[in-house]
Amino acid sequence: MSQVARRIVRDLHDEPHLEGRRITVEFIKMQVEDRGLEPRTVADRHDVDVADVYRALTYYHDHPEEMRAVERQREAAARDHEHLTTDPDALRR
Repeated sequence: MSQVARRIVRDLHDEPHLEGRRITVEFIKMQVEDRGLEPRTVADRHDVDVADVYRALTYYHDHPEEMRAVERQREAAARDHEHLTTDPDALRR
């Protein structure tokens, strides 16, 4: 497990994440709230303190406008780079 509690920072692709890690607030929220995983499971799988998982969830819910903006940025980036992906079904034709 991590040695110290981590803060939420925005120094990686301008998206909130656990300090010193590439684990984003959005990722943790998706794992716990969308996929239904227990916070302890997420912590164990990603070698972080369970407090970090709760800290990320708290941050997500304390900053709704910021998190909506992050989601819009992700969607826009996906649209902007859609032409770079390969549809596996298209390869079979």
